[in-house]
Amino acid sequence: MNAFPRAKATAALVMTAGLCLAASACTNSGTSSSGSSSSSPGATSNKAAEQKVVSSGSSGPSCTYKSYGGGVPKLDITDGKTVVGFSQSESTSNPFRATETNSITAQAKKLGVKLIQRNANADVNAQNSQIEDMIAQGAKVLIVAPENSDGLGPALAKAKAKKIPVLTIDRTAAGSACTDFMSFVGSNFYGQAQTAADDLAAATNEKAKVAILTGTPGNNVTTDRTKGFKDRLKAKYPNMKVVASQTGNFAQTDGQKVMEQLLQAHPDIDAVFTENDEMALGALQAIRSAGKTPGKDVKVVTIDGIKQVVQDVSAGGVVADIETNPRFGPLAFQALQDFYGTKGVQAKVIIQDGHFTQKNAKQALDQGLVY
Repeated sequence: MNAFPRAKATAALVMTAGLCLAASACTNSGTSSSGSSSSSPGATSNKAAEQKVVSSGSSGPSCTYKSYGGGVPKLDITDGKTVVGFSQSESTSNPFRATETNSITAQAKKLGVKLIQRNANADVNAQNSQIEDMIAQGAKVLIVAPENSDGLGPALAKAKAKKIPVLTIDRTAAGSACTDFMSFVGSNFYGQAQTAADDLAAATNEKAKVAILTGTPGNNVTTDRTKGFKDRLKAKYPNMKVVASQTGNFAQTDGQKVMEQLLQAHPDIDAVFTENDEMALGALQAIRSAGKTPGKDVKVVTIDGIKQVVQDVSAGGVVADIETNPRFGPLAFQALQDFYGTKGVQAKVIIQDGHFTQKNAKQALDQGLVY
């Protein structure tokens, strides 16, 4: 049995959630059409690393094909004929996106789902066009990882007009559940940031000059993580002062550039919260380039759980990394099957995320729980 304590930080990471999910027994082989490789980077067959729903309780009426947008056709996504479209928001050079894409692709193959997929490479206009293209290619249901929470109006409107249900994963989309999209499956981003604030406070004896590297504007991940972190500092840590906050666009290069600028403007910064691991990698490089030692001169806390950063946690260069589990395949397809069945799917499905510190990072690495 895998003994890694993944549920340890659950209380800090949970808001409201619910999903009626049952274990799938479908194992027939399937087909996939993709614009990117579905080979090994980021993939995992470790059952202990798979996503788990925080709670199986219901938080309201479930959404089914009968209630979605006034009713849509019932489909069997495992018949080998029904086309499911997957829209990935960003490049799979990011380990999170590679793992997410591979998880969707692998589960589609396992269930015999005919999958087509596109990658928007961080361009919301391209994502709209690609979703519309997949609809034209015959997609009857869509799994979408939104690039921008507010920017998918045209594609969602087209899907709605065609009575094509949309499941959103890892970021929300503007609109109403069971009308514009069936459900959101993802993390409690606000809770993640509160845990990050607690970790940074503990590492600095609750007194620090803090810089925040925020994510891309216009999506709920950035909004919730920024608010969660600041709210926690305000409520519990009055001597943790945010002296600078600037977007690094969830990108390593931008993270490095912004961190360099912030250290020049505020050389007394001694604590950093980055809203994803890609920015953390850039920030770490900037800190070293400034002649400072991460983990000693500047404490860094981040969110995602990619292997390279968890290695830094193990080595002491990063205080903690709160996981965002990208292995969406099993839960996403189970949600679709429940949607087309009798159980339905809840408006929000919040997953349990791990919490990597120096005490458990090596164990997590050894057990293959990171990506």
